[in-house]
Amino acid sequence: MVRVTFLLVAICIAICRATEVADSAETFGTPNIISRQQWGARPPKTTIPALKINPVPYVVIHHSDTVGCNTQAICQARVRSFQNNHMNAKKWDDIGYNFLVGEDGNVYEGRGWGKHGSHSVQYNAKSIGICLIGKFTNAVPNSASVRATQNLIAYGVANNKIKSDYKLLGHRQTAQTSCPGNALYNLIKTWAHWSEKP
Repeated sequence: MVRVTFLLVAICIAICRATEVADSAETFGTPNIISRQQWGARPPKTTIPALKINPVPYVVIHHSDTVGCNTQAICQARVRSFQNNHMNAKKWDDIGYNFLVGEDGNVYEGRGWGKHGSHSVQYNAKSIGICLIGKFTNAVPNSASVRATQNLIAYGVANNKIKSDYKLLGHRQTAQTSCPGNALYNLIKTWAHWSEKP
């Protein structure tokens, strides 16, 4: 009887630990990052300089203010379009953001970790710029996009790319703009690390 009880207790402990690990992985899962090669990026015009501060103390959230995307094929096409616009019309060296996030739940590598951005002038050298693909003035991004964004930030902190005491900002806090849209801005104000003052 003692053996059976001990065995049952051991099984219960194992199940509880497995559940905790699963819950933790779900909450802080590794983001599915689609590489530049996978989405068909053009090479940058020149070598993108490294960030001046690494790990970065800021994460700046943007929206693309365009039609969104909910499949990998459509999201990849949108990211290529953004890169073409940034490089051709704006004359930048590459796509401006470090990462982009689609409503397909994928993260798309822009300039990537450790690279100087072109998304928020005063913060380009000391932040990671994340653009959620879509127009989020009146509606928030779907749960897949939100989870991917939060997982990306958590991954950055866990891998020493983002400081553990980072400040989360909306683009409008760093420039005269309505970005990232009222709905998304109000959403990120509820997230841990959002800071009223940059």
